[in-house]
Amino acid sequence: MTAAIAIVALTKIYRQGPRSLEVLHDVSLSVEPGEIVGLMGQSGAGKSTLLHSAGLLERPTSGEVWIEGTPCAAASERERTKLRLGKLGFVYQFHHLLPEFSALENVAMPLTIAGVPKPQAEARATESLSRLGLADRLHHRPGQLSGGEQQRVAIARALANKPAVLLADEPTGNLDESTAGRVMNELVDVAREQGLAALVATHNPGLAGRMDRILTLREGRLITD
Repeated sequence: MTAAIAIVALTKIYRQGPRSLEVLHDVSLSVEPGEIVGLMGQSGAGKSTLLHSAGLLERPTSGEVWIEGTPCAAASERERTKLRLGKLGFVYQFHHLLPEFSALENVAMPLTIAGVPKPQAEARATESLSRLGLADRLHHRPGQLSGGEQQRVAIARALANKPAVLLADEPTGNLDESTAGRVMNELVDVAREQGLAALVATHNPGLAGRMDRILTLREGRLITD
């Protein structure tokens, strides 16, 4: 089986004049379809940089990122954008919803940008929101939703394009413990239902317990699997 995402010998160095900072060093990992992997490590360990590189938002200094068998490190920006829109879903600590649009519009918008006709985009957005218990919140704007509901909208947005890979960076880090647990359970349940590969960064060992495996980054190095 081809890994949904494979990262091979990835190194990321930021340079400013004569100074350089190596944030990731020779990191290799893979996530299979249907597998949910937790990524743990202290602040500054390189989790966000790894997710940004995996999500084709940053180019590595060296190494390769494969998405369903396609090498991406040297791909053009147009090719990388196409892969992000079609193959990847992103969830961040902050929901980044557009306040002037409804939940339905926030979820449907990336689909229309990717070329999905509006009626189909809205149907897929409705399905994704309903799976996360938001069928009665479709036409509410973010300001009319609770923090947990806003983050569920963000998760629905990430999953609406039926990605091969879900990348989540502290997706419940801005929620209280009880709400965080519920939202993480819903994220994991929907990811398993859709059979996608997920790489989820979290500080919370309790939330990480829902994962199939735990990876740990320390000072930019993958130290455990």
